[in-house]
Amino acid sequence: MKQSMLQEKYPIYTLELEKSESRCGSVDDILAELKARIELHPVARFIAVFDHYAHTRELPDGEIAEEIRAAKNIVFCFGTKLPAPGVMAVRPRSIGVTELADRFVVNFLEAPMPMANQAMEGWVRALRATPAAEEAA
Repeated sequence: MKQSMLQEKYPIYTLELEKSESRCGSVDDILAELKARIELHPVARFIAVFDHYAHTRELPDGEIAEEIRAAKNIVFCFGTKLPAPGVMAVRPRSIGVTELADRFVVNFLEAPMPMANQAMEGWVRALRATPAAEEAA
């Protein structure tokens, strides 16, 4: 898993997963695995799945890179406290899953809550088919 800055301001975590490294054959398979992990978490709450590809394709001026075959977000929340209105700006969370010809790209924005980052990183790393593939990341 790589950490990087998107557009020089958004800290993101990204895992590129070759299709041969995963037991998942589609974006929907990955989303089903992530949803199951969200539902098992004592704090996280599943909200929705957003089909970003379909949304963008339907826009009159929507643009999608040629190599992208599918792109969806799973949306959920880890909020354990609501101390001020400002926290609403960083909630809910999502994990994006994009399918390319030979691989999946799974990424998420760093959360201001370490517990949330640890959970999301664990969920994403668990998408690899074998422990040996996990150690190579």
